[in-house]
Amino acid sequence: MGQSPPGTSYNSNGRVIPLLNGPTEFGLINPTPVQWTTSPTQFAEPEDILLCVRGATTGRKNIADRRYCIGRGLAAIRGRVDKTLNRFLWFYLDTVTNSLLRETSGSTFPNLPREKLQGIEMLLPPLPEQKRIASILQELMQEVECARIACEKQLEAAKSLPVAYLREVFESEEAKKWERKKLGEVCEFLDNMRIPFNDAVRQERIAGKDQSELYPYYGANGQVGWIDDFLFDEELILLAEDGGFFGSTERPIAYKVSGKCWVNNHAHVLRAKNDLVDVDWLYFTLAIRPDIIQYVSGTTRPKLNQEKASLIPIPLPMLPIQRPFVSCLKEKMSQFENLQSAILNQQSVLHSLPQAILRKAFRGEL
Repeated sequence: MGQSPPGTSYNSNGRVIPLLNGPTEFGLINPTPVQWTTSPTQFAEPEDILLCVRGATTGRKNIADRRYCIGRGLAAIRGRVDKTLNRFLWFYLDTVTNSLLRETSGSTFPNLPREKLQGIEMLLPPLPEQKRIASILQELMQEVECARIACEKQLEAAKSLPVAYLREVFESEEAKKWERKKLGEVCEFLDNMRIPFNDAVRQERIAGKDQSELYPYYGANGQVGWIDDFLFDEELILLAEDGGFFGSTERPIAYKVSGKCWVNNHAHVLRAKNDLVDVDWLYFTLAIRPDIIQYVSGTTRPKLNQEKASLIPIPLPMLPIQRPFVSCLKEKMSQFENLQSAILNQQSVLHSLPQAILRKAFRGEL
C-alpha cells in the first residue's frame, strides 16, 4: 500500500525517484511521472500492477515500467514467485474490482484498504495454465481494442453524414436557382413569449411531481429539463441564440420541436408561415449554417439577436417543390440515425465484451 512522502520533498526536476500519487499520471498501460521525491516511502517495482485504491478512480490500473515511489492513492500488487504471474493477476483483478467497488459505494470517499485486497479469494491454476490464459486474454483484448477504435471512427464518420448531405442539397446547382427570402419574411419570431426560468425555480416547481405530469423545457442545447406547464402546443423551430453554436460542423444550431413545451431565453422561437414555407424545410435550411456567424455580434458572449436573425437568407422554392425535398431529406436523416444507432449498439456490445471474455476465462472455458 502506498504512503505519501513529505510534501517538502516533492520536486519537478527529476531528483532521486519518480512519485506517483494517483491516476493523473496513468497512461494507457504505463504511467508518466510529473513529479519526483527526495524522501521516498513505499515502492513499486518494474512489472508491478499499480491499482488506484482511493476516490472516484478506485479500480483503475497501470503497470510500473520502472521503480516508483507510490503515494497513498495507489497500491502495488505483485504475484508471489512460483505461484502467480502478474499478467494473470492483471486480468483477474478486472473480475473482482466491481464487487470491491460495491462494498465502498456507500462511503463518501471510496477506499480499498489492505485487508480487503488481501482477502480476495481466487482460483489459481498452475503457472503454465496461467501463462496460457493470460496470453489468450491479451490477444483477445487487443482485438477488442482494435474493434473499439474502428467503431469510434465509424461513428465519427456517420455523424458527419447529415451535415455533408444537407450541404450537398442546399449548395447544389439546382439550389442556386431558388429564390432567397429573409428569415423574418418566412416566419414569426415568438421571442416575447419565451420564459427565462431560473433553474432553481424550475426545479422547485417540479419537485415531487411524476414525469408523466411534466412537459419538455427547451433551450439552446436542446431539451434542458422538464416543467409543470406548457406555453406552446405546435410545431416550432428553435434557433440557438448563443454564439457558441455558430460555425459548428458537429451539431445543428436549429432544431424542431413538436407538441407541448416551454422554451427558455437561450433560443429564438420561430413559427413558420405555412403559406410560404414548410416547417421541416425551414428546419433543414437552418440546421447546419456555419455562415450564420456573420450575423452574430459581441465578443465576450456572442449573441444572435432577433434583428440580425431576421436577415438570414433562406432558399425558398415554391411549396410544391419544398415538400418532395422534405420527404427525401427525412428519409435520409432517418437512415443516418439508424446507422448511428447500429454503431452505438456495436459500441455497447464491445463495452461489455471484455467482462464476458474474462468470465469465460476464469470459469475455465477458454
